[in-house]
Amino acid sequence: MKLTDREQRHVRTALRFMRSRVGGWAPLAAALHMQEESLSKVVSGRRGVSPKLAFGVARLIEGSIDDLLAGRLLPKACPHCGRHPEEDFADEETVFEDRPREAMLTLVK
Repeated sequence: MKLTDREQRHVRTALRFMRSRVGGWAPLAAALHMQEESLSKVVSGRRGVSPKLAFGVARLIEGSIDDLLAGRLLPKACPHCGRHPEEDFADEETVFEDRPREAMLTLVK
């Protein structure tokens, strides 16, 4: 089975979103049982998204594979960085900090 270009884009967006939640590529790669370099190649588009990776992403996000591939899990996430616009403007006193966010996902082995 091969994922369509659109399905792969949705998985890549989810990966970028998850990176911001777990604090970087290294913990995300570990959670997905991948080498960080391999994950980097997938996210940059130099390597395709495998169905196995897509299922792993869906499991980490705790969503269905159908919703992930259709882009329904993160409907407002930026396809380039994975951030939600509301995160930056939730209240007027929001201050941007250039540091990793607290991990909101639990890494499971």
